[in-house]
Amino acid sequence: MTTQQTKLEQYKLKLAHINDTHSHFDASRIQFTIDTQPKELTLYSHTGGYARIAYQLKQARAAAKDNQQSFLFLHGGDSFQGTLYFNEFKGKANSDLLNMLQPDAMVLGNHEIDAGSEPVVDFLNDIRFPLMAGNMDLSQECQQKKVRLGGHRNLLDFDPVSQTAKVLLKPLQDRQVAIIGITLDQMKEIARPDEDTHFVSAIQTTRRTVTQLKAQGIDHIIVLSHLGLDQDKVLAAEVDGISLIVGGHSHTLQGDFSALGLSNMPYGERVNDTAIVHAGKYAETLGIADILFDGKGKVLELTGGNYFMLDQQFILQASDDVSPQDYQDVRLTLESHPLILWDGEDSRVQNQILQKYRPSLDALNNKILGFVPKSLVHTRLPSKALPHGSEIAPWVSRSMYQETRELGIDVDFALHNAGGVRQSLDKGELSLAEVIGRILPFDIPLVTYEIQGQYLFQMLESAINAATNNSVIGTGAGSFPYTYGLKYFYDGRQALGQRIIKLELLRVVAGKPLWQRVDAAAYYTGVSSSYTTSGKEGYFPILQAIWQRDVEGLTLPGAFTRFISKTQILDEVLEPQVHYTSHHQL
Repeated sequence: MTTQQTKLEQYKLKLAHINDTHSHFDASRIQFTIDTQPKELTLYSHTGGYARIAYQLKQARAAAKDNQQSFLFLHGGDSFQGTLYFNEFKGKANSDLLNMLQPDAMVLGNHEIDAGSEPVVDFLNDIRFPLMAGNMDLSQECQQKKVRLGGHRNLLDFDPVSQTAKVLLKPLQDRQVAIIGITLDQMKEIARPDEDTHFVSAIQTTRRTVTQLKAQGIDHIIVLSHLGLDQDKVLAAEVDGISLIVGGHSHTLQGDFSALGLSNMPYGERVNDTAIVHAGKYAETLGIADILFDGKGKVLELTGGNYFMLDQQFILQASDDVSPQDYQDVRLTLESHPLILWDGEDSRVQNQILQKYRPSLDALNNKILGFVPKSLVHTRLPSKALPHGSEIAPWVSRSMYQETRELGIDVDFALHNAGGVRQSLDKGELSLAEVIGRILPFDIPLVTYEIQGQYLFQMLESAINAATNNSVIGTGAGSFPYTYGLKYFYDGRQALGQRIIKLELLRVVAGKPLWQRVDAAAYYTGVSSSYTTSGKEGYFPILQAIWQRDVEGLTLPGAFTRFISKTQILDEVLEPQVHYTSHHQL
């Protein structure tokens, strides 16, 4: 084969990608740990955000044109939720600002469909790019629904006739590259799609679609995935012929950031000749890859990585004094790092954020609810450092319990899943913006229910098993339960069905608090979020409740906000109500 023929069989693509941005339009605070020997320094700066991403995208598009590369910009899903911008503007700010970034496509994430079809349809009506969900089957969607997803011009969903995903085709020199959007097939377990919205097998749908494309002579195939890195690896192993997977959902930062005290993972990891790329979370980084394919769609070369976009100025801290030389050493480290860019901004995007959206948020930041005398750490699972788990989730459960009772509803306990709390709580004044923007960004209704004691045992064990590796099929650590008024003792070394070794309920007897054993045959009244009471993520025994009722006018962040406003200061030490022992040492 001649050199000319070899060149004709090589296809160049510059790919830019983001995922799990969760409405983080502003630059995010970032912390690095840099060892300059013998001193270890902690660096604080800001990175990313949509204006910086827009600036870097402009540079990448221009570079692709100069180098005669095709160009794609893809979003790996979960644009919704996460900050005050979403609380205030729902999907409107997301669609507006994403349109300004001009992605070629985005895949549907689980948080896009947290509230069913209607917000997704609103988003679809506003965007100027396709939203992909090639394994979302709408063939059973009710034809009389006021708001329907099926047939929307901007949606590429499942084709029930061919049993394949609807595909986006983009130019790749003299060929075409096909993009398949695949999302979580267990969506009903972790989100709240409408009852008539179904999700079919990610693997089977991808396999059939790849086979169909290959039969049409299309060999360059990208899967835009919202499955998470582990499931992307399974997909790549199970389905031959995928050139590249551009992923999201697991918030995985690929690349070597060990010099900054962060992860060291391969960018573009290969499984079954398929390269897989992920770009972290919260618009902190932008993935940029230069890819060389052969004529059959195989990735011959993949270079690039996830790029932080940092402030020019930064703050350093150390155990002793920080010197001017320390600043020089750290700046040299940053400037020589191959995956750091700087804070160039697209003024048009930044002005849109500042003028159209920021004023509403500033008002919330100025409303102070109370004071936190010490930082409260949020971790989803117990650990050696935090044997009872999260320090903030129990306060959230207490607020649900107390504010529900303030409404005259006599509940025995509150129970909430770890994933509903998103961040730790820093020492200092606590603003309304902090609560609804960072700590509890999901505006989920509260629900009361009456349930027999035996199902409380089952529900707690099932949720913990799902959250830990004590489960055959876990749904993620977010299902771990935190309570108030209900104390449990879990031992993962015991046989299935016997791991809640003790369960107690808090009663007030003669004016004094008293813990009493839960009777498996008795009935108890609880309060949880509507997400938990839907039975997702291991909570399915809650569906055995003899009734469920919405708490009118009270949401998860609303309960916590009311509670803090009355309490003013979180200085009480809460009695641990989570006692967890794993089958392995913490």
